[in-house]
Amino acid sequence: MNHNTPISPRPLHQLADVRRRVLTAAQLRAHGVSAAETAAQCRAGGPWQQILPGVHLLHPGPPTGEERLTAVLLYAGRERAAGVPPQPAAADPHRPAHAEAMITGLAALTLHGFSSTPPLTALDTLDVLVPRLRRLRSTGCARIVRTGSLPEPEQVTGLPVAPVARALADAVAGLSDAGAVRRLLTEAVRGGHCEPASVVRELNQAKLLGRPHVVDAVDSLLAEGRAIAEDRLYAMVREYGLPAPVWNVDLRLPGGPHLGGLDAYWPEHAVAVELDTRAPRQDDDSEWTEYARKREHLERLGITVVHITPRKLRESLDQQAAVVRTALMASADRDPAAYVVVLPR
Repeated sequence: MNHNTPISPRPLHQLADVRRRVLTAAQLRAHGVSAAETAAQCRAGGPWQQILPGVHLLHPGPPTGEERLTAVLLYAGRERAAGVPPQPAAADPHRPAHAEAMITGLAALTLHGFSSTPPLTALDTLDVLVPRLRRLRSTGCARIVRTGSLPEPEQVTGLPVAPVARALADAVAGLSDAGAVRRLLTEAVRGGHCEPASVVRELNQAKLLGRPHVVDAVDSLLAEGRAIAEDRLYAMVREYGLPAPVWNVDLRLPGGPHLGGLDAYWPEHAVAVELDTRAPRQDDDSEWTEYARKREHLERLGITVVHITPRKLRESLDQQAAVVRTALMASADRDPAAYVVVLPR
């Protein structure tokens, strides 16, 4: 017996009834179809076609978007990383062959529900993310994207798809149009798909922040993210019945230096809220040092600073309201804070 020998013969016409009409050569052998029979079915004018090396479409005519996605996943997943022995094809012919691959880039964003990305049928190539050591090449509709650290995929329509932030970075890497990049990043934030910080982190790791059109889009993204976070902060104060603070202020010591800006401040309680909308960039260490210095200075003056991230405002608004309420109530038990001048920012 060799690798071309059928394992369990099965009539060819029955294969059109299997759940997936895209199968690898190994899966076909597991169904009892030899390599010679597969080649005969894929001849010009035949009922099957080879859509990618080692991956076959079991009907004539163009593949659907889902079939193309399945094909690139099967192509990228049919070989194992170097040093890991392959599993016998006959062990389970329906076992997913794409355990080490996931859809990324524009196709992934379309699957995540983005409206600013093309439909799957309009994409000439589909990006598929694989471990760096995989021995694969881009071909046909499959474009191989390698990574040293494979993220945990999300299941979308039953397919493994890269998380939004990673898919965005892979999509942006192939875009030179500033408007297209800005639209993608803006939709990611406005649509609640992910936080700006996670997007910038992925762009930074992909070394894309050196491209001027990406930097411009990131600046717009951060501004968009801050505006959304501020709206949620206003809603938190209103919906949970917190005392009204003064908004967007600067604090100064009388006749002294500037202490820093705050998003909300309760002068009678000496409690402040600051939105932590920092994003990881090359100068993040210096930014964090300044950020921590301001907080420590305010707390030495007796001012309680509550730091809230946009993600916490989105995912646990009630908990953040409770934290602020607790800080306000605790102010009665603290020593009076130093007198500071409150100015509009």
